[in-house]
Amino acid sequence: MNIPPAVQEKYDPIASLIRDFCRQHLNEDYEVLCLRLLEDLCSQQPSPLLRGRVNTWAAGILYAIGSNNYLFDKSQKVHMTAGELAAPFGLAASTAANKANEIARLCDVNHLEARWVLPELAEQLPETWFVSLNGRIIDLRTAPLPLQLSAYHEGIIPIVPAFVPPYKCRYAPYFLRHPENGQGNTPDTSCTGSAPEPDDYSDIYRAFGVEP
Repeated sequence: MNIPPAVQEKYDPIASLIRDFCRQHLNEDYEVLCLRLLEDLCSQQPSPLLRGRVNTWAAGILYAIGSNNYLFDKSQKVHMTAGELAAPFGLAASTAANKANEIARLCDVNHLEARWVLPELAEQLPETWFVSLNGRIIDLRTAPLPLQLSAYHEGIIPIVPAFVPPYKCRYAPYFLRHPENGQGNTPDTSCTGSAPEPDDYSDIYRAFGVEP
């Protein structure tokens, strides 16, 4: 994304803080989601980033994505407390939480938006893949590649299933970045649920604005 010049001075230090934190404490999937959220805030007119402190925005973004993905749940593989997240930014957990709530309202951060959910969580939900068009429910995992690509770029689905071994969902972000390494891996069956595959995708192509 091209960052508007008016907010570039805020974007750079916030992005740097987010990258450093994710690489030290979280993982690359968190980094992708947090930077996506930062870009979303940059694109708003006027951008809310023009007011407030850099460290507060960085902590708020991390907190918003973290809480939306159960980061504070000890049962998760990657987890931490709210205090542990806020402390490196010199903030109280309540301050980070308040900023996160503001960000969530501005950018509609919730569990139903695939672009704000970690792939390994989103892929466990069948509704992530089902789309209703003209009264027809389709499973985008079985849709033709152009439709999967369009849905992915629109933020409807978290990965492009055709780019990875059959429903290799858990490691999809890695194989999207390195598709040449995706051959010969054992399929992951964590993606469950299915919808009837239609015989004719023509109206679905039209709905997504894609050439068949």
